[in-house]
Amino acid sequence: MARKIKLNNSKGLPKIVKITPKMADKWGTKVGDTVVVPSLIEVDEIMKKVPKGKLITINEIRVALAKKHRATICCPMTTGIFACIVSKAAEESAVKGKKNIAPY
Repeated sequence: MARKIKLNNSKGLPKIVKITPKMADKWGTKVGDTVVVPSLIEVDEIMKKVPKGKLITINEIRVALAKKHRATICCPMTTGIFACIVSKAAEESAVKGKKNIAPY
């Protein structure tokens, strides 16, 4: 039996974290800058706003979320994982005949 993907559980996200020296080296930022770890719901909302026939990249989603939260950057790993989850949830919804799904 397939497991239903739930988008409405934020699990304490989004959250904004100060960038550590290790993070700064990895992402090319400065120590003390901030990174937003987005919620699944936020990624879903952005993806649903993409007009039919248009494309949005993970980096464009990250820029929008960093701007929304006034953070230096948005976590690339979390955003990518959540975009994948959103697309799988959209597929489940499409199979059920739902119309308001994130294009993927």
